[in-house]
Amino acid sequence: MYNLRRLEILRELRHRGTLAAVAAALSYSPSAVSQQLSQLEREVGAPLLEPHGRRVRLTPQAEILVAHTEAVLRRLDRAAADIAASLAEVTGSLRIAGFQTAALALLPPALSWLRETHPGVRLTFTQAEPDTALPALLARDCDLVVDEVFPGRPQARAAEVEHRTLWRDPMRLATREPAELAALAGRPWAMEPVGTPAREWTTAVCREAGFEPDVAFESADMLVHAELVAAGHAAAFLPDLLWYDRRPPVALRHLAADHHRDVLVTVRSGAAEHPLVQAVLAALTAAADAARAAVRQHLGQGGSPPCDAQDTRRPAPDAGR
Repeated sequence: MYNLRRLEILRELRHRGTLAAVAAALSYSPSAVSQQLSQLEREVGAPLLEPHGRRVRLTPQAEILVAHTEAVLRRLDRAAADIAASLAEVTGSLRIAGFQTAALALLPPALSWLRETHPGVRLTFTQAEPDTALPALLARDCDLVVDEVFPGRPQARAAEVEHRTLWRDPMRLATREPAELAALAGRPWAMEPVGTPAREWTTAVCREAGFEPDVAFESADMLVHAELVAAGHAAAFLPDLLWYDRRPPVALRHLAADHHRDVLVTVRSGAAEHPLVQAVLAALTAAADAARAAVRQHLGQGGSPPCDAQDTRRPAPDAGR
């Protein structure tokens, strides 16, 4: 019989990549991690690690063990869900990771909803972009991820996770004054960092319009983008979710039906039926419904803002002038 804790350490190495990262995550010393893996090798009777440059990688036998370990952990998650379902009240802690815009719009009302309906539930939150949050979910550093995907640029997802769409969020061209996309060639742009799905999508949209965007401002913070647009220093694509609490001070234009992002809730496979996860999903859904209604009101009853929306806080020239 293999030791489950040692199997979990091997699994941690599969997800984290180095013995030092495993040691830090588990509050072990690197030597203790190495000793546990050596003991597991003796139990298995086959090498589990092999040199790979300055690091190590798992052998085929180790990969087999990790696959079975994942299955065992999913069964234990299912057992925890069944026990929780047998109890009269929903209680416990759940760790969420998510990107900033969703956190601003959805997290506070979701917490308020849970406080009223399930006072025994405790949430913790870490702000993280999808490329960081999804690996953290697999590594069991968090329990639920609020992430985003763009048309044609889905975030890679392992078979060990499942997701559902919380909101289809339109992405609109934002400028200080109404402008056509093609007319913005040569103007400065605010975009998310290189390598993110959002940056790939916005760059592709500009290229389809016939120009390479001049990205003068790079930030993962959509509020920074909005302020730069409002001050006349840049153009950007901004999500409707940004306007959950105020009217937009910029001109917005929805250029195409497929110009949107899907805001997703992602959990490990089998965890979605846990009563605690169900309670948090219900809270996030209620928060999303309320935010969607507020956005419609701030953009106009039809959900589309006037294309001549102006910033009344300060005078500013148009982007690029």
